[in-house]
Amino acid sequence: MEAAQRVDAVTAGTAPDEYARRLAARRTVVDRLDRLDARVAYSRLSVFIVGALVALLAWRGVLTAWTLLAPIGAFIALLAYHDRVLRARASAARAITYYERGLARLEDRWSGTGESGDRFRDDEHVYSNDLDLFGRGSLFELLSVARTRPGEQLLAEWLKGPATADEVRARHDAIRELGPELDLRERLSLGGVDIRAGVDGDALVTWAEGPRLLRPGWTRGVTVLLTIATLSAGAWFGITGDPTPLELAIVVQSLAGWARRHEIERALHAAARPARDLDVLSHLLHTLEGATFSASRLADLRRRLDTAERPASTAIRRLHRLMEMHDWEHNIVFTPIALVLQWRAHLAWALDAWRARHGTEIKPWLNAIAEFEALSSLATYHFEHPNDPFPEVIAAADAAFDGDDLGHPLLPTARMVRNSTDLTGVTRLLVVSGSNMSGKSTYLRTVGINAVLALAGAPVRATRLRLTPLAIGATLRIQDSLQEGRSRFYAEITRIRRLSDLAGGSPPLLFLLDELFHGTNSHDRVVGASGVLRSLIDRGAIGLITTHDLALTTIADQLAPRAVNVHFEDWFDGGELRFDYRMKAGPVTHSNAIALMRAVGLDVDDTETKA
Repeated sequence: MEAAQRVDAVTAGTAPDEYARRLAARRTVVDRLDRLDARVAYSRLSVFIVGALVALLAWRGVLTAWTLLAPIGAFIALLAYHDRVLRARASAARAITYYERGLARLEDRWSGTGESGDRFRDDEHVYSNDLDLFGRGSLFELLSVARTRPGEQLLAEWLKGPATADEVRARHDAIRELGPELDLRERLSLGGVDIRAGVDGDALVTWAEGPRLLRPGWTRGVTVLLTIATLSAGAWFGITGDPTPLELAIVVQSLAGWARRHEIERALHAAARPARDLDVLSHLLHTLEGATFSASRLADLRRRLDTAERPASTAIRRLHRLMEMHDWEHNIVFTPIALVLQWRAHLAWALDAWRARHGTEIKPWLNAIAEFEALSSLATYHFEHPNDPFPEVIAAADAAFDGDDLGHPLLPTARMVRNSTDLTGVTRLLVVSGSNMSGKSTYLRTVGINAVLALAGAPVRATRLRLTPLAIGATLRIQDSLQEGRSRFYAEITRIRRLSDLAGGSPPLLFLLDELFHGTNSHDRVVGASGVLRSLIDRGAIGLITTHDLALTTIADQLAPRAVNVHFEDWFDGGELRFDYRMKAGPVTHSNAIALMRAVGLDVDDTETKA
């Protein structure tokens, strides 16, 4: 964007300082607008009372009917001004929520404060449930600042489907440019009535591209002529005092309106939700239309918003004004005026004409906005985590994942422990052993979620990450199913079969297998695991498995040098079990299961077993 637009966010300091400063400023604005709202409301009431007195005096003949024009005009002006005040206050209030959420993310208290993305859950997806991509406290909730359903949908697709190396690099350029654009992201948060309201893209496109609701077209001219006739008759009455033409005109136009009331009501009702959804977009569209970008992806998105006739935001503002005029009918003062002017009929025709002119443009607008929102979500993460680097996605003959100091982005900073991972060169598999609760599964999730971030185009929680494009597959949350009559072991081997199929494709597979085959006996487990892992590695896959069964650590010897043993350890300190969650070389040499049983009060005596 232009330098003047980015100076504020760039020079103001760190994300916590900038968010706190802006939050205080927006709260001051809300306090000021609350006071202004009260003053305008009292003014409206005063004008209404004056208008009622003028109407009474006109009815008694003390004043002419024309005198009513002054209070009516003042009341309409106050309505319009009050609407602007209320909209400004609502925008400032939503900005408060935006910065409160930002501070919550920075302070590791964000879980439950944003959109969870539950609707994107897919039990059949090969890693989304395993890596906590959706739901309360998920990666989607941490990342998403999207205001529309298409934007959320696209971000979810990016998390569920790794991108190519070229696509990742293009997103990196866009995210770097968007990172300091705090004004732009704040404006995005101002759209809509509710902070979590989203645009329903499918319904919006269906309405926009649907057939016209008011036909035939010549009847619109009849409506206009009837209104002109009524106004002329009203003027005649004001000049001569003869009510006959006015009464006749009102009767005729009332009959015409009654005959088409269902079509008119359908057109007005159908436009209500699309107009609100498009209003969510207009704020962002207006900002983008005045911006210039250097990143090729952002420049392309900007070009997609250009239309032949007028800027997209201008067209949407016209639709919004039509819906505001529809709302005027609910005002007790304006209702009789609306009836005389056939207000509803004229608005219905105007809405149908707007849709005919701009309907085919809405889908391209939505697609561009969706991609911008997905990029903006990742740019927000980049701005809030400046120490998280962009990964290097490389083209290489063999799959690779080489990361230093990997941490889990969903864990609070105070609890997060970092570990490095090197699956390059001859090393294709890490066999991760360790006692219960020692950190094995969290380590697999850390590797997996950083791979998801990297291949979505986002920064990663590491000091360095270098990887090739990878397909990802995991078995960390495989469950049995009572309804489907399926055991956990069967569910696991079915998932592993799917991963085996992925391993033969492109890009190569990164597999994350938790407690591999623990649902069967130790002998079958070792034989099955050895065969499956050998097959995966032979087909170009890389990955990690965890186990607390010491027998499985022999697999690393069978598959050496392509497989390596690593472990997490524990120890007792003053009768309390301790973990450091640091990965170490070699297999684990002991188990803590018996100690844990005793720690929770179970009566476990292993004397006879030892004997």
